[in-house]
Amino acid sequence: MSKIINYFKTGAVLLNFSREAIVDNSALLEGLNSGRLSNYVSDFPTREILGHPKTILMPHIGASTDEAEDNCAMMAVDQLREFLENGNIRNSVNFPNIALERSPGTSRIAIINQNVPGMLGQILSILAERDINVIDMLNKSRADVAYNLIDIEGPSSDDTIKDICAIEHVIKAWSI
Repeated sequence: MSKIINYFKTGAVLLNFSREAIVDNSALLEGLNSGRLSNYVSDFPTREILGHPKTILMPHIGASTDEAEDNCAMMAVDQLREFLENGNIRNSVNFPNIALERSPGTSRIAIINQNVPGMLGQILSILAERDINVIDMLNKSRADVAYNLIDIEGPSSDDTIKDICAIEHVIKAWSI
């Protein structure tokens, strides 16, 4: 690594968050002490670099530790439960992040549709034709997909959901 450090621009900062073994500590110290490196930032504190004034050391956040995997599993379960019970979405690859606090005494309708103009107007028209009062709603989109959460006064009927599903560009609608 000492040869590689010679190619660094003077005053460069070296960041290492991948693994300890990729950095030669003696070359690192040489680079820090000579001024070739202005700082070293890592989550792999070793004896050689502990306490060096030009190092910023932090805890290693390993994503493959048993504890991290348990936490990720619990987070996934919580997020899946939140989707199934309330329709809220977090950390999805293909849907927007969306969270609507439940309005007390309401029913919730979730709708996935293609992100094209006029969709909300058509959906709300169906609700208005049935004298269904909208208490709260949220619409978010991500690329070609839009996702809507609508809290309505009173229960939603199967016929209302069928009519919403019949709108061109609606992919899926359901009551939660």
